[in-house]
Amino acid sequence: MSVDKPSNRLERLIANSSSSFILVGTFLLLFGAVSLFYFLQPYFEKIYLERMSTAWGITLMIAGLSLLAIKVGFLVYILSLYLRYKVIKSVSNEELPLCTVIVPAYNEGELVYKTLKSLVASDYPHEKLQIISIDDGSVDDTWQWMQKAKAELGNRISIYQQPENKGKRHALYRGFNLGMGDVFITVDSDSIVKQDTLRIMASPFVVNEECGAVAGNVRVLNRDKALIPRMLNVSFAFSFEFIRSAQSRLGSVLCTPGALSAYRKEAVFNCREEWISQTFMGQVSKIGEDRAMTNMILKQGYKVFFQRTAFVYTNIPENYRNLNKMFTRWERSNVRENLAMSKFAFGNFRDGAKTGTRILLLNQWLKMIMAYPAVVLMLFFIFTYPVLFLSSTLVSILAFSSMQALFYAKKHSSSEALWAYPYSLFYAFTLFWITPYAIATAGRSGWLTREITKEQIEEKQIEEPRVVAVSS
Repeated sequence: MSVDKPSNRLERLIANSSSSFILVGTFLLLFGAVSLFYFLQPYFEKIYLERMSTAWGITLMIAGLSLLAIKVGFLVYILSLYLRYKVIKSVSNEELPLCTVIVPAYNEGELVYKTLKSLVASDYPHEKLQIISIDDGSVDDTWQWMQKAKAELGNRISIYQQPENKGKRHALYRGFNLGMGDVFITVDSDSIVKQDTLRIMASPFVVNEECGAVAGNVRVLNRDKALIPRMLNVSFAFSFEFIRSAQSRLGSVLCTPGALSAYRKEAVFNCREEWISQTFMGQVSKIGEDRAMTNMILKQGYKVFFQRTAFVYTNIPENYRNLNKMFTRWERSNVRENLAMSKFAFGNFRDGAKTGTRILLLNQWLKMIMAYPAVVLMLFFIFTYPVLFLSSTLVSILAFSSMQALFYAKKHSSSEALWAYPYSLFYAFTLFWITPYAIATAGRSGWLTREITKEQIEEKQIEEPRVVAVSS
């Protein structure tokens, strides 16, 4: 029986107290806004009448109500799809295909070791499973941890090392070329899979010949280590288990996540050369490899599904700086791939119904199109009607967050569901600029996270020069 150290108990007490303070403060703020909105109703009605007396005010009101109607209608549509979603059940060991798991790694340190250990512990038949990990020119001790995994796991894994950092896309490309499986599964090197995850990911390819790719269910691994991961855990659950479930009903999941995705080998080989040489605004694409691959597989006429029970737990940024970098990278990818998808989604890219896929894409475009008008209107109301802006924004946050909270409470934990409210506040007031900024800088291709400073590189090289020979 382990003895809990006083320092650990103190840290947990402080963390729990801080969490309670944040949650209580959030609800006081939100319900205070509701009360303010109620008591200042005559003042808001006066503003409404003043605005409605001008053509600009009427136009703005009509536009606002139309946009609200579209968003509500889309949510109702997504809900109807979600209610009809079903997980594709795992097939028997005999039916499972030969599978290659590819783990690209860059400056992950010990995390890649833990990832490889979790993959080997899977209940996928050993004789049908090939595990490849590729160090993409890391400058930390990632390669040493991969060698440690190799020494312990033997021929269960193969490890390779890129002579220099060329980007995640090139590491995956090398894995695709080395892979012998009929199905490729890609797993990020900071992620842990459950024992049955691989077989759940591979099964749809057996039962549905139209399946070209499968998205896994991403949850937050480090949710107990910092406030941001704890908040995002609820957001991730809603994004994957609600939104992607609905998209899966159409066979049109828009993005198979880098943390856990599966692809039919034939589909990958049909587009791998186009994918590795993809450019945007004249520059080679180094980001958005997951969304790009998804697009290219959809373009071939294949369907892309989501497996809700295929869990992967991945680390996410614990501070604001790295979080906004991650979101910026994602949004830049969305801008690029929305453009790419628009080139084929409105044509005859697939047999059968295509309307649902187009609705999903149009909703993506609506978010992009409204990014700048929304910021302009926000600034206008902040300077002209600050009380109205603040109270109405907080009431809207309360309403939207309640949807996420209720969903998470039903599926997972009622107490953890409350973090949907602080996260919505956090996003609305500190991350609202991400989409407009990403649109304006969509041509940039920096990965932004997992960067190591020049001083750290020089220090590492002095301590232990990196070996660049390939090992397997």
